[in-house]
Amino acid sequence: MTNNHFYDRASLSGITLETIQWFVFLLANAVALPIVIGSLFDLNFSDVASLMQRTFFVVGITSFLQGMFGHKLPIMEGPAGLWISIFAVMAYTGAESGNNTIETLRTIEATMIWTGIFLVIFGVFRIAHRVLFVFTPLVTGAFLFLLTVQLSGTFLEGMLGTQNDGKSIQLLESMIAFLTFLLVLGFSYLGKGWLKSFAVLIGISCGWVLFALTVESGPAPFMEDVSIISIPQWWAWGVPIFDWNVIPIAFVTAVILLSNVLASVVAVSQSIYGKASYTYEQVDRGTGFLGVTHGISAMFSSIANVPLASSSGFIHLTGQKRKQPFLYASLVMVGIAFFPPLVQFISGIPAPIANAALLATFVQLMGLGLSNMVSAQLDERRLTILSISFLLGIGLMFLPSEVFVGIPVLMQNLLSNGLLVGTSLVIIMEWLWKEPKKAS
Repeated sequence: MTNNHFYDRASLSGITLETIQWFVFLLANAVALPIVIGSLFDLNFSDVASLMQRTFFVVGITSFLQGMFGHKLPIMEGPAGLWISIFAVMAYTGAESGNNTIETLRTIEATMIWTGIFLVIFGVFRIAHRVLFVFTPLVTGAFLFLLTVQLSGTFLEGMLGTQNDGKSIQLLESMIAFLTFLLVLGFSYLGKGWLKSFAVLIGISCGWVLFALTVESGPAPFMEDVSIISIPQWWAWGVPIFDWNVIPIAFVTAVILLSNVLASVVAVSQSIYGKASYTYEQVDRGTGFLGVTHGISAMFSSIANVPLASSSGFIHLTGQKRKQPFLYASLVMVGIAFFPPLVQFISGIPAPIANAALLATFVQLMGLGLSNMVSAQLDERRLTILSISFLLGIGLMFLPSEVFVGIPVLMQNLLSNGLLVGTSLVIIMEWLWKEPKKAS
């Protein structure tokens, strides 16, 4: 009996520690992007805190649903970098079209719902696994590369303090942001044990403290009077505005997200089992539930979540392969969302610090994209496909949003998004321009 109690306590202690580690990982990946959205749409602190509350809830509930009923693997569902680029593009095109911030956000809600519908269709009708052949390493690598290029501008603006007025670099804020960037990178690549595991959280904490001591003055915003307990708000931005012009961008986004599902399932299964071990049913089910989670994200006026392949790195680093602590941590995230004072404290992270931490995490993502592209020999065909796609895709990123005003709205959201255009070109050319057969 005594031995049984000892083992029970040891097992409980182990699960508790693993749950805490998973919770910190979920938290570190959830805190920054809502602040980026707040900067893009010039939201006040109260709106950002409310978005943070809804983001925590959505991250927790969608991670739990996927882990229990979707692909059934311990993969965090986190705010998608692809959706940040869509938010950014639609913020500019919406402003040029004369829409106010709330109207644009309501249109984005509808875009998430349309994307979710397409993903559910892909999953339910088992289309997802049948189109996986499209996502060659060249396509996946090009997508990751273009994603990092497009978002790096947004993150760098946030680090320099130019997101809101766009006039001049805030020198002190920028210096602290770049110090945070270097801290996260340093702990990630040079740290050992828990220092490496929690590099993002440590970097954010150090940068936040330094920012508070040198830049901020007056009472901290998290001291505002708020309810101790509250329920995350439905349709906080208002009911969706269903604009038919966003359907093409929703469809293209849904297709591109298929590669995200596959990459995450392959990476995490490899970390758990030592090899890529998955079934077509898993991919289809994960895709279908990704559609459901997009609907949940839209309902709670949040950023659409996707399975984060970086979960495999966390599992590999910590050796935590059990799903149970991951599910518990997801429920803890849901619980935290009901306590606004805690959420407000966390959402007080300065935008330059959050952007710096995110840019640091994208270093690895850029490397992953490059390694995918060079996994096969870069012959003339592949180099030509990448060159055309990058020249046009990245070129579109540098064009001011007003140049697209004269074209139909249906095309604005597609052509003004260099990420979607570049990735689509790689997919089309990779499919049409067949690789020459090797002589036997």
